[in-house]
Amino acid sequence: MLDKLNDIEEKFDALNAQLCDTAVSSDNALCAKIMKEIKKLSPIVEKYREFKEAKKSFEEAEELLKSGENDRDLRELAQEELEQSRSAMEKTREELKILLLPKDENDERNVIIEIRGGAGGEEAALFAGVLFRMYSMYAETKGWKTEIINANDTELGGYKEISFTVEGNGAYSRFKFESGVHRVQRVPETESQGRIHTSTVTVAVLPEAEEVEFEINPADLKIDTFRSSGAGGQHINKTSSAIRITHIPTGTVVECQDERSQYKNKDKALKVLRAKLLGEERAKQNAAIAGERKAQVGTGDRSERIRTYNYPQGRISDHRIGLTLYRLEAVLNGDLDELIDALITADTAEKLKA
Repeated sequence: MLDKLNDIEEKFDALNAQLCDTAVSSDNALCAKIMKEIKKLSPIVEKYREFKEAKKSFEEAEELLKSGENDRDLRELAQEELEQSRSAMEKTREELKILLLPKDENDERNVIIEIRGGAGGEEAALFAGVLFRMYSMYAETKGWKTEIINANDTELGGYKEISFTVEGNGAYSRFKFESGVHRVQRVPETESQGRIHTSTVTVAVLPEAEEVEFEINPADLKIDTFRSSGAGGQHINKTSSAIRITHIPTGTVVECQDERSQYKNKDKALKVLRAKLLGEERAKQNAAIAGERKAQVGTGDRSERIRTYNYPQGRISDHRIGLTLYRLEAVLNGDLDELIDALITADTAEKLKA
């Protein structure tokens, strides 16, 4: 690990030296690229330098104790310094292990989230609406922008399915563990005898792909226009502004009917298609690389039941990490940080173990 850290520090110093070169500083694109790399390495180098300082202090204190110095007060100070620096070395070593873990290249991206009602009919559709509200409120606390791409709503105000984007730095890093089956246990409003029903909703979280990353051949696309359904006033029923795009080679279908403009709907639909195709491509690559290893957290398998929301008990349980919280109302109002932080911690521990 120390050899690797030395290499990183040398690279960091070399990059900073490059920025002082007039030939480099006059090239804006190259400067931006170097600055991005420096920003990525900076936390590791800073922590490594902390480790080296602690190690130096430890060695000096150790040397003083070995020298047979007879001054009692000096020996006590040296012993105290030895213990403090040993503790600092251990702490920074563990922090460095985490900093050196491979980073998810998608973490800083915007996301596309798809929520679909599963088992439970209208009750599942209503809970899909609850999850959409929960994610929207969480995004708002982070200062992120939420925008609906497509929604198929029901008469009681739920959603058979809804897809939307969340734009903000680090959105994917916070939402990526939400993929899977969410189960709700509660008494439906339509239930006259007060019986608890169990329904399910599936959530898929996709990092938004950039156009340059995944090129789509226009010849592979079948594009249909149709009239939007659902709420929207007179305009929505008179014009065929909604877009359905089929990717012929894979059979992937996406729809967008949220905008009045056919052009805007097409642009949004292509964003979703690009993210889906890139996601499928990455899933194949990850399966090939990972082999038999299955991480405890964040497999992204939509058939996996990840969480239960129990209304009568005010309880929320995440089955992947065995975490239960009795603060359901707060979570449904967008207070997701405690849950997400616990998932990230468990995922980090799993990676360290691997």
